Amino acid sequence: MAQSDSASDGRAQTKQARLSNPSGWLYLTQHDSVPLLVDALLDWPPDREFTVQEFATHAGLVRQTVSKHLDILIDVGLIEVIPETHPQRYRLQESAVTKELFAFNSAINAAAE
Repeated sequence: MAQSDSASDGRAQTKQARLSNPSGWLYLTQHDSVPLLVDALLDWPPDREFTVQEFATHAGLVRQTVSKHLDILIDVGLIEVIPETHPQRYRLQESAVTKELFAFNSAINAAAE
């Protein structure tokens, strides 16, 4: 039994180390609603402009949840603010992150076929 406890402790320490120093992927996906937001972005064309409410509806979330996570999506280069719009509008950012995200999604879809 002691060996099992030791293995469990080791797994817990490894998990905590990952959570304390997350990869970019883990940083993005550790926020509960962010995977749904990213999935919704993958469903729109790159030039699609949207409000927080439109994004929330498209992702199946409430506006407050989307607002809570917008900064994360902006910080990692997935979306950008469109200046001087009212209500505030956003769009996919033309970035290396967005390009790689779409490539990653395509690769997974191809592998699943």
